[in-house]
Amino acid sequence: MAEGLKIEIVSPERLVLSEIVTSVTVPGTEGYFTVMNDHAPFMTTLRPGFITVNGQGGRDEIFFVKGGFADVSPEGLTILAEQSVPYAEFDHADLAAQIKAAEAELAAAPTPEEKSYAQEVVSALLNLAIEAGQLNQGHIH
Repeated sequence: MAEGLKIEIVSPERLVLSEIVTSVTVPGTEGYFTVMNDHAPFMTTLRPGFITVNGQGGRDEIFFVKGGFADVSPEGLTILAEQSVPYAEFDHADLAAQIKAAEAELAAAPTPEEKSYAQEVVSALLNLAIEAGQLNQGHIH
């Protein structure tokens, strides 16, 4: 195998990416983590966020991922995403609509448990919007 990390990002609709790269930063449920060649094997769940792929030759690419799993093995990194698209295809208007709907659910939640869950959803969507805005402005890579 060529020197580098083999990455595949797979969504139900398509194979989003398959190539050899230098490193990949991924939004794990417990926080972002970076994988490079020869990383120790592990599997984790993903939260909605942005994957940064550091390509060989200094070319970086960013992909949106809406949950799923990341599997690091001796063969490389495989991301099985609920949904994934290149950042250029990320739908900012849809995110704004999801935030508005989640805020309405929070306002209408009848029990403390439902309010707590709805607040978590609103917070996650707002954090995603902040990350998308920072990417759009070139502040994070």
